[in-house]
Amino acid sequence: MANFWTTSDNKVITTTGEFSSGGTIENIPDNTTCLALIDEAGWAEYQGDEYISLRWVIAEPAIYKGRKIFQKLRINDINTKKADKAKEMLMAIDANCGGKLAQSDETPNDTAMAKAILEKLMLIKIMIWDLEGRTGNWIAKVAPRNGAVTTTETPVVVDDGLHNEIPW
Repeated sequence: MANFWTTSDNKVITTTGEFSSGGTIENIPDNTTCLALIDEAGWAEYQGDEYISLRWVIAEPAIYKGRKIFQKLRINDINTKKADKAKEMLMAIDANCGGKLAQSDETPNDTAMAKAILEKLMLIKIMIWDLEGRTGNWIAKVAPRNGAVTTTETPVVVDDGLHNEIPW
């Protein structure tokens, strides 16, 4: 039986107690349209803040393939405008996945979300957030895979890699 602490190149790992994975991951640029899917969805809670946690995985373009973006939908936020926007985002995601959640008046549970919105490709518009010197990506918009989107923004034509032009 091989030693668990042996690396793929047959070296036994030793340590001083320090480790760094090295490197940094650059943000995906503002206003980037990607083809993506949700591979994890469920209720989460942090310090009394209950929200729906989504993990998106980029499928295209190839340069970002496999990158993950985490999204919190705060549908129970005390700020009702924020809560309403979060519900609208969830409804749009659900619509792009077949509309199963919208068929019920009930608050979706983890099982319902898993059945309804996981592993369905759609277009997402990625933006960069900046808070107290820290930055990251967030999902500003979702759209059907075919890219039919109505927007009030100045149109920018982007090729999603599937020969569909996306006007956002």
